[in-house]
Amino acid sequence: MDYSFFDLLKLLGALGMFLYGMKIMSEGLQKFAGDRLRRILTAMTTNRVTGVLTGLSITALIQSSSATTVMVVSFVNAGLLSLAQSIGVIMGANIGTTATAWLISALGFKIDIAAFALPLLALGIPFIFSQRSKRKSVGEFIFGFSFLFMGLQLLKESTPDLKSNPEMLQFIQNYTDMGFGSILLFVLIGTILTIIVQSSSATMAITLVMCVNGWITFELGAALVLGENIGTTITANLAALTGNTQAKRAALAHFVFNIFGVIWVLLLFTPFTQGVKVLVTWLFGAEDPAAEISFRLSAFHTCFNICNVLILIWAVKLIERVVCAIIPQKEADEEYRLRYISGGMLSTAELSILQASKEIHLYAERTHKMFGMVRELLHTEKDDAFNKLFSRIEKYESISDNMELEIAAYLNQVAEGRLSSESKLQIRRMLREITELESIGDSNYNLARTINRKRQTTSDFTPGQYEHIHFMMELTNEALLQMIAVVEHPEHQTVDINKSFNLEHEINNYRNQLKTQNIVDVNNKEYDYQMGVYYMDIIGECEKLGDYVVNVVEASSEIKEKKA
Repeated sequence: MDYSFFDLLKLLGALGMFLYGMKIMSEGLQKFAGDRLRRILTAMTTNRVTGVLTGLSITALIQSSSATTVMVVSFVNAGLLSLAQSIGVIMGANIGTTATAWLISALGFKIDIAAFALPLLALGIPFIFSQRSKRKSVGEFIFGFSFLFMGLQLLKESTPDLKSNPEMLQFIQNYTDMGFGSILLFVLIGTILTIIVQSSSATMAITLVMCVNGWITFELGAALVLGENIGTTITANLAALTGNTQAKRAALAHFVFNIFGVIWVLLLFTPFTQGVKVLVTWLFGAEDPAAEISFRLSAFHTCFNICNVLILIWAVKLIERVVCAIIPQKEADEEYRLRYISGGMLSTAELSILQASKEIHLYAERTHKMFGMVRELLHTEKDDAFNKLFSRIEKYESISDNMELEIAAYLNQVAEGRLSSESKLQIRRMLREITELESIGDSNYNLARTINRKRQTTSDFTPGQYEHIHFMMELTNEALLQMIAVVEHPEHQTVDINKSFNLEHEINNYRNQLKTQNIVDVNNKEYDYQMGVYYMDIIGECEKLGDYVVNVVEASSEIKEKKA
């Protein structure tokens, strides 16, 4: 048979077009429905049925179970989802991913959808060049849909004619008559193929082509599908490599769920596949053999995942106990790490913004906690307690610096993905927020250093000075609490940002008043000049801190104004 290296490249190129089409179709949908997806995710409850439905709907929408499971693992790492919740969502994702097979079966083989691909591209051109991001996202979806089916058509055309040249698959045919051994071999092939391609939807498309062309029987195709369900778990496990213990457990739960399903289906393989055949014949008839076998495979994929969910949805707690036993909690699990952002694979670009937003809210809370330590330090008298608290503030300052760098690196990585214009603005706003939050951390450390220097002297502040410092710190603390409320709800008009600006004016006026009064008090010998310097250093630093707080609030309000 004349099948050259150039023909092989055409085959790989067709697979590439299929994968690229799926990618941009998925990303177009994610950008179009980014905010809705975030709301769905944040609304997830401990109800296992709700979790399954959520995983199903999101995966069916974004056409990628890998994207959903990576996202779920990162959310477990973040503490946004419990391990039990994540298992439910992963179960739903397994059902949702079967939508691609039905799409290909219904349109890719029964209708020559590739004939409509170019006209569809023509319809998508006005959308793709639109200045409005929503329309552009619709255009990307249309282009992705067209490329997906063009790729599928090219995949069918570029594969060698194995029916006329059976010697091409002679080596596989040697292993097709080994009975149950052949089934196990094809499960292994499906697993390896999915791990290499990193897309169970793509390997499902390849399996459908092989079955429709008659290279392999429906039973061997079903074995490949079982292998694909094992292979797809590798993505989540890769994402969990740098995650915490809970993230690793969530990824392992995905593997346990799929491997259990494969085992029981293999034990009941003949009756299960026969049952699927009967079901498809009853539902669709047997008019078109090619369509029938593609529907059989799609039905097998769906029935396998639905049955597996119906069996294991009652055993979520058992799966949780199993994965907890396999991956025990470390005694000292990460002294410090970002809570909502893992250093591994990103979840989908649009949904990563939710994780970054949660991390920034935590960052704001850390700076407020640090300010609370400074207020405590002011009245700590014992040397050991003072030194211990001062060292803790130093450590927090270092943590603050690291948080800024890590969140900025993550946001820059997210920004490289395909984002809507609103999300790009949001990332810009977040980068400004973390810069100002780091400055608040620096101000807290400067306050602690001033208190430490004052402690080295034999003098102390007067009761009047302490009273003024307390009032200034109370104003600053109120401003920080208001800032946290704004950062927690950046996309909703639930917090009055004018309160932050009023507090900043009050802090500025109080600083100016105390600055004038300080000169008078030093001249009247109320306290010495050096105490006046330390006193005004604390007051001035609190005023600077208030400015940084307002900058954070302004950065958050920018996105509100854009959305209003």
